[in-house]
Amino acid sequence: MPELNNDEEPPDLNGAGPRRRGSRIALPGAAVVRTGRETLSGELALTIFRQMVRTRALEERGIKMSKSGEAFFWVGGPGEEAFNVCLGLQIHKGRGPAFDYTHLHYRNAGVMLAMGMPMIEHTRQLAMRATDRHSRGRNFVGHYCVPEWNVLPISSVIEVQFSMAPGTAWVQKRHGGEGLTVVVGGEAGTAEGDFETCLNWSTRPGNELPVLMLVTNNRWGISTDVKTVRVDKPVADRALPYEIKAETVDGNDPVAIWHAIDRAMRHCRRERKPFLLEAMVSRLHGHSSSSGAQRNWEEADPIALFEQKLIDAGAIDADAVKAMKDEAKTEADAAVVETMKEPQPTPEDIETFTYAPSPVDVVYPGDYTGLPGRR
Repeated sequence: MPELNNDEEPPDLNGAGPRRRGSRIALPGAAVVRTGRETLSGELALTIFRQMVRTRALEERGIKMSKSGEAFFWVGGPGEEAFNVCLGLQIHKGRGPAFDYTHLHYRNAGVMLAMGMPMIEHTRQLAMRATDRHSRGRNFVGHYCVPEWNVLPISSVIEVQFSMAPGTAWVQKRHGGEGLTVVVGGEAGTAEGDFETCLNWSTRPGNELPVLMLVTNNRWGISTDVKTVRVDKPVADRALPYEIKAETVDGNDPVAIWHAIDRAMRHCRRERKPFLLEAMVSRLHGHSSSSGAQRNWEEADPIALFEQKLIDAGAIDADAVKAMKDEAKTEADAAVVETMKEPQPTPEDIETFTYAPSPVDVVYPGDYTGLPGRR
């Protein structure tokens, strides 16, 4: 396999990180990565793997920040990298109903990185800096909002995104085209009525909606084993009474999850109807920093599994894997260093962009908070 002999570059806070000498990676298309009858080209498989490695490096640095005092709280998705990256790479990002709307939750950093978000946007939320574009340092990590990509504000209240998703999908249905609405949540949240609301509103006769419902099932709800709260059957079975197409897939296998997301998206785009996809994933560091965020070595690691699959397929070697991981760690470290130089919010900023202009408001009369030149 030929070597990539790019010159050493400084860390790039706005991209995929530096490329170092000596990475031995197969030429695009030279390798095929396979699971059963499904395949990925070597080029695509390496793109997915690189983004998975970047996501893990960012998550691990976030855990370290929460333990060192650089951040107040951490929650994320180590173990969900395959699912998150494969989703992010297939979203049609843009602004308006012609593009995909995404209603994510707080374990989707990998989706955002795969869509093109720089690591520093995540670390700014971790450290609650005033430079945080999503909430100006007033919300905790993983609460993104990117209007130009149709990424709607993420809520801390679990599963409410499922009751909002039919709204954007309805706009897309009326607009026409192939835009769809993607909504993501965890298995435990499907006990909330919002999930059932989405199933119901997306299947009204004659008003079916292009909603891709994605449920990541790590078998836990914070500290509660799923088997103690419901019958141990696939979440995908919840689609049956609504006659929604559904599937359960191994969310730790990028080959399987890539094709499952592709099938689901094609159905939503072409048929303008919903699809429920359940991805079985791992939870490598518990629920959040509130539970210690210690590594659970009994859980399958999707990165280690995919790394071995790539090596076996001849798409990459161990030296190139190490270089890729080193690059990702350097990128994450650089993002934290830059973040910690930036200012924290001030008490005067607490209401900025919170209240809309309302001259008749008796509590905040004439409030024009957030408008240029006004407070």
